[in-house]
Amino acid sequence: MVWWLVFGRFGSSGFLCGRQGGFSYQQKYGLVNVKLKWAKDKALDAVVAGERELRAACILVSIISSNTNGCLPVYHLSRHQGQLGLPHDLKLSTFIRRYPTIFHEFHDLDSGGTLVPWFRLTPGALNLHQEELTILQKIQMDLLNRLRKLLMLTRYRILPLQTIDQLKWDLGLPYDYHHSLISHHPELFSLVCLPDDRVGLKLLKWDECLAVSKLQKNSTSQQKEEDVRNGSLAFPISFTRGFGLKRKCMEWLEEWQRLPYTSPYSDASHLDPRTDVSEKRIVGVFHELLHLTIQKKTERKNVSNLRKPLALPQKFTKVFERHPGIFYISKKSDTQTVVLREAYDRQQLLYKHPIVEIREKFSSMMKKGLLDRSRGLYKKSADAVPEEDSSKDVYGDELSDNSPTSEGESDYNIFSEFDSDETIHNRC
Repeated sequence: MVWWLVFGRFGSSGFLCGRQGGFSYQQKYGLVNVKLKWAKDKALDAVVAGERELRAACILVSIISSNTNGCLPVYHLSRHQGQLGLPHDLKLSTFIRRYPTIFHEFHDLDSGGTLVPWFRLTPGALNLHQEELTILQKIQMDLLNRLRKLLMLTRYRILPLQTIDQLKWDLGLPYDYHHSLISHHPELFSLVCLPDDRVGLKLLKWDECLAVSKLQKNSTSQQKEEDVRNGSLAFPISFTRGFGLKRKCMEWLEEWQRLPYTSPYSDASHLDPRTDVSEKRIVGVFHELLHLTIQKKTERKNVSNLRKPLALPQKFTKVFERHPGIFYISKKSDTQTVVLREAYDRQQLLYKHPIVEIREKFSSMMKKGLLDRSRGLYKKSADAVPEEDSSKDVYGDELSDNSPTSEGESDYNIFSEFDSDETIHNRC
């Protein structure tokens, strides 16, 4: 549940009440030194758990399906391992074999006469991928607008393709968006050579209709008319159950919410980066960026190289820690993922993008494959490496959400069944 920070015990001094004093911070006072603690949120951690495996599987589905024959040898797939985000010490065949409901394995001789594993998609995975392609075609304009708005957030409407590639999963872009999306719209996009010799994507046309943030769009129904008129929009905020906020922090947050809101699509070069007003603009940028993602979250490392394109000051990601009521940092899967709190009611997205629904179906297929393997429904030949019990391995702690955990506890390693790429007799 999202609170709009109007607490009864504060009466008329709630977050959305009044604005006197808020504007006094503009260009006068520096950043207020307030530290808010990080508190574990099991519901939002569960949203992040298993994401790495799901993303890797979906990328592999796209790669295999794009091949003319619909199948590829493991050594070809291994060339893409750097894109999958899997542990470096994990063999790709080990990962693929965990999901027999998605990938079917067979064997063929290579040019040297050695029997090697090949993988194709199962009929169920093929059908689901075709459903995904149909949806991508229907929502092409939505995806175009997300990409255009992302570029409009930047100073020169340019981003390196490498940076967009890091965000394409979160934005819902197809795996081959360079060819299936960008190349069909030369009136909107152009590829440019950047000073560091990387290739960048440039937006050719600015669209004022798109240059409206999600907070501004919702202001009519979720903000007071006076605040909308004065431009002092407040962010929806909620906290982890049991989160304690000291009165000093509460008073600062009330004041901060009454500061003027600067649209992330407008020029903010006049703002002093050492003020709370500037910080509110930075929060607004990432609030909008997360709204552009289809699951309202992204890994923190994906935005760490956006400082210059977004014209942000040093250590700009500190706003995630300073505003735990707006952003939640999940430490699951050996990384940090920034989640937009307002988009979730516990584990449930308040609005599910069509691509999210497809991913949930893939996730269900993967879980079924893990469970089926643990029940012995996918037996290997007698000379293969014996399978270990994987009944505990379904997406970390998703099957035991109520089990006690500590904040420093690492995720259960779900990759434990195969130690090598040993050849298995052809079963086709």
